[in-house]
Amino acid sequence: MRKEYDFSKSTKNPYANKLKKQISIRLDEETIRYFKSLAEETGIPYQNLMNLYLRDCAVHHKKLKLNWAS
Repeated sequence: MRKEYDFSKSTKNPYANKLKKQISIRLDEETIRYFKSLAEETGIPYQNLMNLYLRDCAVHHKKLKLNWAS
C-alpha cells in the first residue's frame, strides 16, 4: 500500500446522484411481513420492493385517500 495517492486526475462518480439514502422509518409488523412474503415469492429483497412501490407512488403522484371517523 502506498503512503500517498494522487487523485488529481480522478473524475466524479456519475452515479452519485442515483445512490440511495439510508433513513429510519417506523413500520407496523404486518406491513413488514407483507413485503417479506412478497420478497420470498419474487426473490427481490423486501427493502427493494418497498422502494419500488414508493417510487411508483411518487412517479404516478398517487395520493392516499383517508376518511377520518368523526
